[in-house]
Parts: sequence; C-alpha cells; structure tokens
Amino acid sequence: MSYTALYRKFRPLCFEDVKGQEHIVTTLKNQIRADRIGHAYLFTGTRGTGKTTIAKILARAVNCTSPVDGSPCGECAACRSILAGTGMNVIEMDAASNNGVDDVREIVEDISYSPAEGKYKVYIIDEVHMLSAAAFNALLKTLEEPPSYVIFILATTEVHKIPITILSRCQRYDFKRISIETITARLRELMEKEEVRAEERALRYIAKTADGSMRDALSLLERCIAFYYGQELTYDKALEVLGAVDTDVFSGLLRHVLEQDVAGCISLLEEIIMQGRELVQFVGDFTWYLRNLLLLKTSDTGEMEDVIDVSSDNLKRLKEEAQMADMETIMRYIRVLSELSGQLRLSVQKRIMIEMTLIRLCRPQMECDTDSLADRIRTLERKVENGIPMQNISARPAEGAVQDGIPKDDRSVRKAPLPAAIPEDIKKVVERWGSIINHIGQPMKTYLRSVRLSMDNENRLLLVASDSTHYDWLSTEEHKAEVENTISGIIGKQLEVRLELGADEREMDVNYPDLGMIHMEIEEE
Repeated sequence: MSYTALYRKFRPLCFEDVKGQEHIVTTLKNQIRADRIGHAYLFTGTRGTGKTTIAKILARAVNCTSPVDGSPCGECAACRSILAGTGMNVIEMDAASNNGVDDVREIVEDISYSPAEGKYKVYIIDEVHMLSAAAFNALLKTLEEPPSYVIFILATTEVHKIPITILSRCQRYDFKRISIETITARLRELMEKEEVRAEERALRYIAKTADGSMRDALSLLERCIAFYYGQELTYDKALEVLGAVDTDVFSGLLRHVLEQDVAGCISLLEEIIMQGRELVQFVGDFTWYLRNLLLLKTSDTGEMEDVIDVSSDNLKRLKEEAQMADMETIMRYIRVLSELSGQLRLSVQKRIMIEMTLIRLCRPQMECDTDSLADRIRTLERKVENGIPMQNISARPAEGAVQDGIPKDDRSVRKAPLPAAIPEDIKKVVERWGSIINHIGQPMKTYLRSVRLSMDNENRLLLVASDSTHYDWLSTEEHKAEVENTISGIIGKQLEVRLELGADEREMDVNYPDLGMIHMEIEEE
C-alpha cells in the first residue's frame, strides 16, 4: 500500500476525535440525537481547522443506522460505504474548479432523485465562495426549499465573498483557530502512535508555526520526520527544517536596533541568510517576538506571562529587554515590520528590503513621520538622562545648509550686514519658494511645504501653518532663525520671518492672503 500523508491517515472518523471545535461538535451531536437536522449548513473558518472533516462525519452520522451518542458507528453498511468513497448519498464538489452555473444545475437536477440507500443525500460544496454569481442564483431557490431528504453543507475560508441571500438560508458555524496547546497534544499523541521520539519544545514550535491549523501542523511535522527519519526530533532540528531562527537571534537583533547599531544588524542578517533561513518567516517571527515584548511591558503584575508562551529563560531575557525599550518604540517597530511583511510576499529583492527596514529602525532621523520624530525625541531624552550634554547630540545641519547667514563653503569669511528686505524681495521669495526650501534639511522641509505664504504690515514674511505640530516645530527660535538665515543668504537681503497658526481655511483667506495665489493671478492677466 502506498504511503498516506499524516493529515489523511489520522483524519478523525467521529465527532469525539475532532480537536478544538467542541462548540460545533456539541451542537451537531445534539441535533442528531434530537432529530432536528437542518437542511443547509455553512462552515467557515481558516484553513485546516476541520470544516471538511466535520462535514464528512456529519454526512455519515445522518445516514448511520445505529449512531452512538450522535456520532456515526463506523460499522453499518452506510458508514462503511461512505468511508470507502463508494456511497451514492454523499456528493462532494470542489467549487474552485466547478464554479459555473452548469455545475450547479447538475446538482439541482440530481436532487429530484431520492437516495438509493439511507435517509439523506448530502451535498458537500467546498470552497463555495468560488462559485460565480450565476451559479449562486441557480442554487438559491433549491437551497431555500430542498426536498426533505437533502442536506447541503457549504464550506469556505472567505465567508465575506458569499452573497447575503445564501448566508440567510444556512445555519452558520464559525470554526476557531486551534490553540497551540491542543495542537501540541494532538502531535504528541500521533508521535506515540508512529513511534517517533520528539522533544516537547519541538512540537510546541511546530504548533505555533501552524498558526491555528491542525492540517498545517501535521504537514510541518511530516517534513521534520522525513528529514530526520529514524532520529529524535529536537527543537534545533525543527528550526533547521522549517528555515526558522532561534529566539537568541531575535534578542541580539533587538539589542542592535535599540543601540542603533546598523553594522551589527546587517551582520546578523548576513548570518541568517548564509544559514538558508526563510526571510519572510524570519520577519514574521521577529514581529511575534516584539509582540511578546509589548505584551510583557503592558503588564506590571505578570498576568500576561501565560499569554506570551515562552520558556522561563526566554521570559527572563524578555523582562530584561522590556526595561531597555519604550512601549511606543516597540509599537513603531511592529508597525514598520508589519508593513514589510506585506511587501515581502510580492518582492523579488527580499534581502534589500529587510536591510532598508533595519536601517529605518536604527535611524529614525531618516523618517519625517510623527512616530519617528517621537522616537528621536525619546532617544535624546535617554541620552540626556545618562549625562550626555545636549550639544554633543544636537543634529548637524543638512548638506548645503546656511549657518548664521553664511554659506557652508564661506564660513571663514565674515560678510557685511545685509540690507533689509522690501515687498519686492518677499515677492521673489514666494516665486522661488520651492527651490529655497530645498536648502533646508528634513523634517523642516516637509513642514515648510505645507505652510501658507503671506506678509504683514511690517514687511515681514508670514508663514501660516494649519497644523499645530508643524507650527510648534517651526516657531522655535532655533528653527525660525535657520529659515531666516537660509532665505537671507539666498536673496542677499535681511528678511524677518513671523510664524502664525491658522484656523479654518475661510478665516485664513480673510486674515492671511495667499501670496502664491495672488502672484498666479497677476501672471494670468
């Protein structure tokens, strides 16, 4: 006899063997015992959670001549024929490949014939969300009022794609993701039956990697057994087969990121690549590691330790790292890595994208978003608390910037005082605004692009910000002076700048006329 995959070999044959879906199993058994069987069921949930398995058990149970506590006996002729795949009363259809209206019409025509044996004809339609709109319409009336001897069981992983008219005619059962503990217990049970030795830690890691899917867990376990056939399955061997990375690596990577050590991050990534690890899984596991760290940091009393599900050694290390990082910083890391996970699945240059992301995590000053700015501020605060003077960590001016009104290349030359700017000079500044702000570094450049340009009665350039964050940043003496010196150095006139915070657009139009718009109107005339 040919080899049978584990998930097929150990597929449950009765309701009692189903793991992790007790709420559904209990309901169906009670319906069978009370003879209150519905005419249409909808099973929905993620892959590998038991939808098709329970559908087949239900099909046998309703036709079983001597059910045991609502479960099929497995001994009668109906049970044996359905198990062997020779039963005429159970019809399975894969809607992924048979999704046309003609396929549904064949079912509708077949329904008119009563069952050759047993009580019910059971139609199991898998991946039902793949049916076309015309196919759903053809099924609609039959699904609502089928003959008394017909039961429909629809299974799908994407219930949102099913028309509401179909949903309203079915009893809906939502299959939960199976817990790590339940999957681990099942794997341990099967290892005993297969007479294969395996570490508990290895089985738990496989269960976690399966992400709530029993079928995926059995497939992963089968890969590990096949690679190390005849040997004990250890945690390290499971990591190697699945292309995963040990938590020690994530701990080291996190410490490199917190220290803003780009070279250390890239070197560690190089080691992972040379070991042949799966990069998509690496990013996902690192995100999960940060999730555990975040949960641990949100709890002061330790109630999250059971949810984290790590060993005592790793838990001790996580607690140590929780003291090294702010909660907001960890959340920023998770957001950036989550974005990366979505991009990696479609990317050809996975390594480059991961390297860029690690640099982003280590260098928040490269970003101009609010999260990165807050991260930079927290970094400065930590350094100040550690006794490092502010002047040693202040940001250097951007390339080509002007300091004290003197261009970078001419800092050694003292210039004479510049004449005061007049309205015509302000007009020139407005015309050249795009090129002027290119001489200023980030994030100030981004903020200056969003301001409104106006002028007051004292021949001062008004910068009107509609965002309070932008206003607070620009209105500091240091940043205001940088803007003034840059403009003055370019136009050759001493220009004074005043910052204002605008309200709604209507009020701004009244109080702060937009010089850019006025200039455009003059040109059109």
